[in-house]
Amino acid sequence: MKEKVNIFWFRRDLRLNDNVGFYKALHGKFPVLPLFIFDSEILNELPKDDARVTFIFETLQKMRNELQENGSSLAIYHGKPQEVFKKVIAEFEIQNVITNHDYEPYAKKRDEGVEKFLGEKEIGFYTFKDQVIFEKDEIVKDDGDPYIVYTPYMKKWKEKFKKEYSEKLYYTNGFLKNLYQNSRLPNLSLRDLGFEKSKIEIPEYDVTPTTIQEYEKRRNFPAEDATSHLGPHLRFGTVSIRKMIKKATSESNEMFWQELIWREFFMQILWHFPETVENAFKKKYDRIEWRNHEAEFKKWKTGKTGYPLVDAGMRQLNETGYMHNRVRMVAASFLCKHLLIDWRWGEAYFAEKLLDYEMASNVGNWQWAAGSGVDAAPYFRIFNPTTQIEKFDKAYKYIKKYIPEFGTENYPEKIVDHKEARERCLRVYKDAVS
Repeated sequence: MKEKVNIFWFRRDLRLNDNVGFYKALHGKFPVLPLFIFDSEILNELPKDDARVTFIFETLQKMRNELQENGSSLAIYHGKPQEVFKKVIAEFEIQNVITNHDYEPYAKKRDEGVEKFLGEKEIGFYTFKDQVIFEKDEIVKDDGDPYIVYTPYMKKWKEKFKKEYSEKLYYTNGFLKNLYQNSRLPNLSLRDLGFEKSKIEIPEYDVTPTTIQEYEKRRNFPAEDATSHLGPHLRFGTVSIRKMIKKATSESNEMFWQELIWREFFMQILWHFPETVENAFKKKYDRIEWRNHEAEFKKWKTGKTGYPLVDAGMRQLNETGYMHNRVRMVAASFLCKHLLIDWRWGEAYFAEKLLDYEMASNVGNWQWAAGSGVDAAPYFRIFNPTTQIEKFDKAYKYIKKYIPEFGTENYPEKIVDHKEARERCLRVYKDAVS
């Protein structure tokens, strides 16, 4: 006779504590079977040494070990989610599948398919808000329209937070006895998934009071490495957004707090305007006649443009899976405006390389750099990649770290003249948008 269980499906919430959906599942009537699916639809698109896959795999093994200490485990599968659920339904009498919301277009479509499939088997499918403080249309204008400018969104967000937000954390430790008791659930190795361990490691996040308090003063200087490295941990849910917001508000650092709100701003933009993954938010920007020069794109990707701040950033990205935020803006602007290469090319490259890749923020920031997105700078604002060095890396410390041949004859000539490229950009953009 098959055992009756509820399933908790881990996705972008890879932690056992302060996890809303997991907490709700543990308060249900049936033992909870924890489950994770390495989605073949996603994995098939990734390089075989992808650092994010290694990070997810190693995180899951730690979670599995912790659950085994409580007499349970974590069932890990590889395949298309509906196919995996068919397999699990053959083994267990599943009452409900519980998980947390995911807002990206593919995830929404996947969940709709899974919910329909489970519904046909009379299995409930319940999802909860976990990876954000406010979601979907919780922060909108008085007339119900979404905000497309950050500052009024941020003000409304803070106003709602102060009025309505409960600081409750969803501690699960006291309820782990409600787990399904079997420590030998299915597991996989990286090799089973067709992957190998990456040489790139995702660093621990740093949200000490010192980091938060000095964030505003030091965040623009790439040589200082003064950012929190929270991005990947928020992306994969190894840390709870509620705990991070609590830290930000307790340290009273507005700038750090506002960076967390930017993440939610872009998430609600993606939810309201899913077409912006492929299309310019400002429609007329899709009329830009991009040059899309393949050889120049390759030089940008490999950090050989002859513009040191751009090159250092791209080399940092390729070596470490990370790029300093200030440098991201300069590198993105350079691709779209100096080289007139479609922002979608840059967005796709960052999606492949960034450890903290999150679709909403990546698309939002690339469209911002191209001038085509919400709250974007006007098209005639073009970063000067040389004066940016004077402002933010005057001693060339960051540049020399990633470009050992800088200052020698081995460093490449400039790919394009700044003044000429600027004038060309203004001409092409003006023709498209006027």
